[in-house]
Amino acid sequence: MSETTLATKSSRPEFRNINALKDLPTYRFPAASIVSILHRISGVIMFALLPFIIWMFDTSVSSEISFMRFTSLFAAGVGFVPGWFFKLVALAIIWAYLHHLIAGLRHLYMDATHSVSKEFGRSSAIVVLASSLLLTALLALKLFGVY
Repeated sequence: MSETTLATKSSRPEFRNINALKDLPTYRFPAASIVSILHRISGVIMFALLPFIIWMFDTSVSSEISFMRFTSLFAAGVGFVPGWFFKLVALAIIWAYLHHLIAGLRHLYMDATHSVSKEFGRSSAIVVLASSLLLTALLALKLFGVY
């Protein structure tokens, strides 16, 4: 082979298959793929916890007595399940909603402005992760009675 052919072959990127058991634990996902995976997980969480969400809304707006029963659930719990567990479930719903909303707005913005570049995808994914976690942390402080 000529030297030019060898030089072009060596400068090409090498693609290989990823072994799920061997490579995935050490594979570093880009920020955009993490946001995409978490967007799907948050949708599943909201769908799976929809009966709990409907029960919380119905109980909180039915009457004053049912609202007091609803708030005592988070303070004392029910049966052997402590109240902090219900707060964690509510916090999971809050995170799922916030992340799904912010990631969905990111996708809508990217579709509307045709901003499909690697740099914008990375920076907007970092903004989605940071803002959803920050808002969830603020609401967690409120939920657990810090302020």
